Amino acid sequence: VGLVEPPGGAAPAREAIRNGLAFTVDVAGDAASGIVGYKARRHTDVIDVDRIGHYDPRDFWEPIYPRRAAGSLAGILLDPNDFHILASREAVVVPPDFAAEMLPYDNLVGEFRVHYAGFFDPGFGAVEADGTGSRAVLEVRSHEVPFLVEHGQIVGRLVYERLIARPDKLYGGAIGSAYQRQGLALSKHFKAVLAGSSPTSG
Repeated sequence: VGLVEPPGGAAPAREAIRNGLAFTVDVAGDAASGIVGYKARRHTDVIDVDRIGHYDPRDFWEPIYPRRAAGSLAGILLDPNDFHILASREAVVVPPDFAAEMLPYDNLVGEFRVHYAGFFDPGFGAVEADGTGSRAVLEVRSHEVPFLVEHGQIVGRLVYERLIARPDKLYGGAIGSAYQRQGLALSKHFKAVLAGSSPTSG
């Protein structure tokens, strides 16, 4: 089974599997809304993490749209010290007898960092757990200087570890997991974002 599922179904090239399986970022934009991600507002209220689906995302996030040059996509420009939510271009698959960890982009190339506390449970994106199409949501920050991120750019790697035994329960809807089959999405504390919705002023 494939560990990532690129758009169109093409398998990753052999050279892409080095120190973990490379994955890339999607900054082409949602077909309906054109949104490629979200930027955190700098001054907001405190969130009660026990409230699920409670908060209006427009009070906490600004939508990000892709830059265009000569009629084609030119990626997005990350402002220093702003916090961004983006999504991987590929769907991620974690087989039931594995777990995976997201490792950061090589920061020797530029001051750009995908937060790497990401841990993927057994069954994330797996067919057995009804997870087909699950993409990784990325927490991204640029430090000190603006950084241009292009569509399909490698932003991190997934390192897979085989488990001693297959778990009794897999990540997925059967146990109430919030992020199975996700695309670009905010955390479960926010209401669903409507395509084409605009942020509130502030």
